[in-house]
Amino acid sequence: MSGTGVLKALLSHGVDAHAFDPAERDLGELKKEGFDRCFIALHGRYGEDGTVQGALELLGIPYTGPGVMASSIAMDKIMTKRIWRFEGLPTPDWRLVASAGETRAALQALGAPMIVKPSREGSTIGLTKVWTAEECEQAYVLASRYDPEVLCEEFIEGDETTCPVLGTGEGAHALPVIRIVAPEGNYDYQNKYFTDDTKYHCPSGLPAEEEAEIRRIVVRAFRTLGCRGWSRADIMIRASDRKPFLLEINTSPGMTGHSLVPMSA
Repeated sequence: MSGTGVLKALLSHGVDAHAFDPAERDLGELKKEGFDRCFIALHGRYGEDGTVQGALELLGIPYTGPGVMASSIAMDKIMTKRIWRFEGLPTPDWRLVASAGETRAALQALGAPMIVKPSREGSTIGLTKVWTAEECEQAYVLASRYDPEVLCEEFIEGDETTCPVLGTGEGAHALPVIRIVAPEGNYDYQNKYFTDDTKYHCPSGLPAEEEAEIRRIVVRAFRTLGCRGWSRADIMIRASDRKPFLLEINTSPGMTGHSLVPMSA
């Protein structure tokens, strides 16, 4: 769907653009057919984890968005959080777990509720909000179905926001913040893609100083991972003290008519 939206936009601006699905065609055909550049509109594994980016670099074909290393790091939530914490950027506390027992121990350490999710997935796939020790085994089994590396993360109660970044290096700048209000505060896969009940506020309605702080932090997070071109970061604002916390960064955001980057732009 993102690819269709991007193709339509490029054609409307007079660009000689063509759709190319690597699931159906060999990437080497891009070189043979003389394409000048690729706009990557793929999501999830292989599309935004550095795989297709690396293949395009081997072919010598320029492409949009972050490079191999930044894409690979950003896809790995645990690695991303380690780097952000080292750089002094705020991100919720976490534990890497390898069993249901370790998940229960993480719940004791982090407190309830707690988020359990695969380290290298997106769109809330495999994610569970856990309240009790009895829920830990099922949550761990679900998350480990998608990735052997399972992340237990402190839950931040408050406003959910997202903020795109455009540019590279010192030229990177944040677009307006979007505040997300999901049914019952649950912005899961269903409420992201299959309901009209989720509300998106842009302008965000946040105090000017809060929005400015989010935009500042997001640009730092973008640069710290070595991102270029564009990305979109998810941030929670803790209700108790209005402190922002970085959750993750998406290096290949959606580009449909209902996606968040076009909404912010």
